[in-house]
Order: sequence, then structure tokens, then C-alpha cells
Amino acid sequence: MSEDLKNEEMGNWLDESENFKEIHEHEVVEGTVVLVNRDEAYVDIGYKQEIAIPKKELAVPEPDSAEDVVKQGDVIRVYIQSLGGENGGVLSKIKADAEVVWDDLRAIKAHNDDPEVTELQTVDAHINNVVKGGLTATVKGLRGFIPASQMELHFVKDLTGYVGQTIQALPIEIESHKRRLVLSRRQLLERERELKQQEVFNKLHEGDVLKGTVKRLVDYGAFIDVGGVDGLAHISDLSWERVTHPSDVLKVGQEVDVYVKNVDPEAHRISLSVKQTQRDPWLDRAENYHEGDLIEGKIVKLAKFGAFMEIEPGFDGLIPMGELSDRRIENADEAVQVDDVVKVKILRIDLKRKRISLSINRARRDGVRANFRRYQTSEANE
Repeated sequence: MSEDLKNEEMGNWLDESENFKEIHEHEVVEGTVVLVNRDEAYVDIGYKQEIAIPKKELAVPEPDSAEDVVKQGDVIRVYIQSLGGENGGVLSKIKADAEVVWDDLRAIKAHNDDPEVTELQTVDAHINNVVKGGLTATVKGLRGFIPASQMELHFVKDLTGYVGQTIQALPIEIESHKRRLVLSRRQLLERERELKQQEVFNKLHEGDVLKGTVKRLVDYGAFIDVGGVDGLAHISDLSWERVTHPSDVLKVGQEVDVYVKNVDPEAHRISLSVKQTQRDPWLDRAENYHEGDLIEGKIVKLAKFGAFMEIEPGFDGLIPMGELSDRRIENADEAVQVDDVVKVKILRIDLKRKRISLSINRARRDGVRANFRRYQTSEANE
């Protein structure tokens, strides 16, 4: 062979070599589909020959025909499982698609891990089955796992109701080389609750009156949802009447008006009152009486400073010690006993402090004067 011919062949080989890409096994590259038939697609990845991809490596589930997935001229991403051999190598579109998903998941996790980020990126997870410790789910063709503790804000005993649902979740553990993907819905719910709480606390002020929904009843009060955050209405703030248990006046799911007594953003605590949105029935009853009226009632309680008289059921007035008797006494029982029915005069009605002062002495004196006036009138008429 002449020297010129050798140089020409060497030049042709170098030209062809320059057209070949630097490709390696176990990486994802782009290739062009040059031929498709029912069973396979031939792809040019810049190697020395086109490589066939069987239809089972084109998509999941396996298509009836490779032509259902790709067509001639398509540029696709493929994973190089091996190079060389009679067929030029082994390629997989399925694994390339999976690697793209793994990259996307890692990018999402990195975004969410940034402490400056306020809006989280989520993935659609289709729940497949209940397994020991949680649920299996599919994310863009990848198999993931959701621990039972990461499904809700509260413990869920039976997870079967989630099977078949597609939920929003966060990738929290990613190990692509082990094909391990762990997801959490709870962390997403916690972040949403935190943002909602912050929004509610920013706009809530003491003295506000708003709508709320009863979420939970406990012995000491009721937890009421006010815009996504629960506030506590103590049992003493549920009604103007005496309440033995919150269930006496409220039920779960009931919508009520609430008064905001206190807001503590740092402690994430809201104190509410139901009764302060309603008119105090004591005031309605007090309107039926006037200072100077003479009324009768039953003694219901004795105290060191006087005696309480029931004006009407649930509506009492106080007879101070000095108004119980004309003579000086040390104890209320020297003048009256519980269940005694007495006549009193209303001395004062204090609407602000919700107190009514009564007097047996004044009623007795008024009675004496009235009798005397009647006597004088009868004498004059005679």
C-alpha cells in the first residue's frame, strides 16, 4: 500500500472518530431514532453503530409495539447499560427516564431544604398498597414508600382508605443507587399549618368577633377552629349559665360566633369566648326591676358579709349584713335562715358589676310607713 493511500485511510478514520461522541457506560445520553419496527427501535447515540432498544425497555408497561412509543426522527434520552458486542450495546429508555426523575426529585428536595424557601415543591404520589409500616406509592414511574407516621398530622390506624388515591407529598430521603425513595405528606401538612397559623395570627386581634367551628370538646372547654387555627374557649366562657360539661351547650362541627379574648403568637395560643358574643341574660332580667321596688324572694345562701336572696331562678341579689336587721348582728343567721321568704327593697342595680343590693330593713320601714299612712287616711275619712 502506498504511503498516500495509508495517509488517506488514516485521515478518513480520524474524520469518523471526530464524529463519535465521548460516551461511557452507565450514563444518560441523547440519541436519534433512525428506525422503528414492532419489536424495537434503533437509536444513533454517536457510537460506531446504531443500537436497538427492545420495546420492553422503551416504556412501562411494555407497549404492544415500539411504534406506539417513538417514531423515526425522535430525539430521546437513553441509559447506556453496556457498549460493544454484536449488537453494539444495550440501551434503555426506561432507565433514562428514571434517572431524569431521580434528578428532578433531588432538585425538589434541595429546593425544599433551603431555609429561605417559603413555598415547597411537591410531587404527585399514587398510593398503590398498604405494607408493613406504611404505604407504597408511585412517583413518575418510581416506587416510593410513605411511612405510616408521615401520612397525617395524627396517627392513622387503618391506612387502606388511601389506596388508589393520588396525593401531594415531599421527597425526604433519596438514594437513587439503591432505588430508595421515602416520601412524606405529614411534613407538607405541617408546613401548610404553620403558614396558615402565621397568617391567622397576623390578622387576629383581641376584641375581634368572628365565625368558628367546634373541632373538639374536652372537660375544661372547647377547641374552636378560627380560619385554620384552633383556639380554646374555656368552659367558663361557653355560656352565661353554669355549664357542667361543654357538650351541654356545644357539639363538634357546630358553627359559632366567638370573641377573641387574647392572642399569643409566640405560644401559638388563642383564647376565645362564646358567651361574650351573646347578650348577658342577667342584663335582660335586671331591666325588669328598678331601684326602690319592693319584692319578695327566698334566702339561698348565707355569707360573712350578708345573705343572698333569689329574686328569680338564677338571678340573685345581696342583702348586706347591715340591711338584714334593725339591731346589730354578728352573723347573718341571727336574722335569716336559708329558704326563708323575705320582703326586700331594691337599693341599687349595678349593671356594670352585675350586682343588686337589697334591704330587709328598708322594706320593713317602708311597710311601716305605708301602714301608718293608710291608718292616717282611714282616721281622716272617719
